[in-house]
Amino acid sequence: MHVALYFHGPLPVEGYGGTQRVVVWLARGLAQLGHQVTLLAPVASRVPEATLVGLDPRQTGRPEFDISPFVPRSADILHSHTPLTRTPALPHVFTLHGNLREGRIAPPNTIFLSADHARRHGGTAFVYNGVDPSEFLYRREKADYDLFLGRLHSVKGYRWAIQGARRAGRKLVIAGGWRLSWRSGLHYVGSVAGRHKADLLAGAACLWMPALWDEPFGLTLVEAMMSGTPVLGTRRGALPEVVSSGVGALGDSLDELVKLRNALQRIDPETCRSRAERWFSHVRMAEQYLRMYRLYLASGALPAGNLAE
Repeated sequence: MHVALYFHGPLPVEGYGGTQRVVVWLARGLAQLGHQVTLLAPVASRVPEATLVGLDPRQTGRPEFDISPFVPRSADILHSHTPLTRTPALPHVFTLHGNLREGRIAPPNTIFLSADHARRHGGTAFVYNGVDPSEFLYRREKADYDLFLGRLHSVKGYRWAIQGARRAGRKLVIAGGWRLSWRSGLHYVGSVAGRHKADLLAGAACLWMPALWDEPFGLTLVEAMMSGTPVLGTRRGALPEVVSSGVGALGDSLDELVKLRNALQRIDPETCRSRAERWFSHVRMAEQYLRMYRLYLASGALPAGNLAE
């Protein structure tokens, strides 16, 4: 199959950029499965697994921008990871990577990131994000610290992570994009990427993800699991779908998370890695999208739910 992927920003991204990394991993997964990939993205993009059609970023942001003329005629389907202002003149699907504001309606042919994400936006079709295992380090022996990794925004629950780790008697490493004031037992390392990020994830005894909003997916969860690191989080959004009892624990309050923390010491890192490799790899993600593409091309509609075996 020839798949055209569209994203409005340059790829790969420098720094975090969760959506950007997912698009690159999808291109890589599709190519590994033997499919042709064309990437429609700004001219500065460089993704070895895809043929680039370079776009002018000054044009893509305009309301009248039409992606159709840039899609190769041989493409079977266009998969957009950016909202389209004009309906393309070819079969296409769209992946919603965030939450819509109240009252907004998802475009037709939308694929969501989890069952919860789809349900909350009135849809049914979803594909879980996947990561490339080769970009992460697996480590059985853990260091003496817990980790919070993500935007230091209140909805991400970083304050709960700080309070919870302190109450559980754990040293906490905070990796995020905003400077925190120094506190005893807290080590702030700023934004991380690449090998530094992989090292932190692999060495952590636990990843705190006490989300206070409905996470569409939670990519950091899978990154931790791929590193052999268990997860402690809330029952919000997609977390109950991603985090099984064998790889972490979920609670509804800070008190409950503190009580659950010590139980994570019994979790086998190999179980975390195995779950991530089976359900949340980039190749697994590509397989599920391919099934969505084929069923959509055959019937003109997206199938309900997820196509996991």
